[in-house]
Amino acid sequence: MKKLPLLILLALGGCGTVDTVKGWMGKTHGVDEPAALVAFNESAKFTERWHASVGDPGQNPLHAALTADAVYGVSGKGTLTRLQRDTGRQVWSIESKIQVSAGVGAGEGLVLIGSDKGELHAFGEDGKLRWKQTVSSEVLGVPQASEGVVIVRSGDGHIAGLSVADGHRLWVYERSTPALVVRSHASVTLRRGIAYAGFAGGKLVAIKISDGSLLWENSVSQPRGNTELERISDITSNPVVSDAQVCAIAFQGRLACYEAVQGNPLWNREISSDKGLSILRKQLYLSDSTGGVMALDKDSGSTVWKNDQLQLRDTSTPCAQDQYVIVGDYQGVLHALSREDGRFAARIKLDGSPIQTPPVEMDSGFLVQTRSGGIYSLSIH
Repeated sequence: MKKLPLLILLALGGCGTVDTVKGWMGKTHGVDEPAALVAFNESAKFTERWHASVGDPGQNPLHAALTADAVYGVSGKGTLTRLQRDTGRQVWSIESKIQVSAGVGAGEGLVLIGSDKGELHAFGEDGKLRWKQTVSSEVLGVPQASEGVVIVRSGDGHIAGLSVADGHRLWVYERSTPALVVRSHASVTLRRGIAYAGFAGGKLVAIKISDGSLLWENSVSQPRGNTELERISDITSNPVVSDAQVCAIAFQGRLACYEAVQGNPLWNREISSDKGLSILRKQLYLSDSTGGVMALDKDSGSTVWKNDQLQLRDTSTPCAQDQYVIVGDYQGVLHALSREDGRFAARIKLDGSPIQTPPVEMDSGFLVQTRSGGIYSLSIH
């Protein structure tokens, strides 16, 4: 599968992403450079609870994984580390001896990492290798496990279901991939026996976890434009699921929501994002293609608020909790926005390297990973 090199940069984040998007798409609504940070009166404050380093992630954004009592992180060269969830203390660190291309997945008692050669390694929570398996191509999505099945997504568009017990292949879901795609580290979203996944060309599918059968398929976005570049409309992030609703967003495309079980359309609107969505209660949160952060009503798609003060700062997928929406940017700055109106509430600079992976809710606070391999546990009050 041939991929255009400049498009591969879109998934790498940081200042390079900003320059690449500008060079490809031209000016973005008249904005030439990343927005300067504006001063504001802080109404809240971040507190660092602990931080640790799991090593350089290399060329790929590598997510950490959470379990009930641990945080797992991995370096690009394959060093897998277990940290104590409440203190950040290192419990163990092992060398997997693979070039890791996707972040850590954890579930069903396994800790999972994948390589650029399609190798999947499954470790126990004690750090001992349980099994390894090879899938069809480079593992780009974070492996996940549920209901006795490990779900692995590879760069050729295949999704494989492997046995939790020994890694043998249970099923494979395949679909054709366009000649030109945005390199994506999207995985799948698991909920109530169903795996939801977005694809190149704007397709959203629901797959039965137990046997890999297709339950339904819908088009979130249709390719448009006169050139191949203009016609790219890929879903490059994980769908989000809440109650009986699943939503996905496409780059150069639309945001759409569907009934989770039957796939019947609920609503859609024109918004572009390569970062993805989060959901909390009655609202969806997203960082759009310009870096603006938005809150939408999840039942109608109408805009609740939008903050345009982070234009071209390569803002991460937002994470919402209680009173605040948390996003990171290309300079390693973490921003807290009010859930009520989107105004800035707090700001903290971490190690200065980009925050490419979404902040994750953890223990009445957040877990944040930086491009240099720093993992931070923070709270906000």
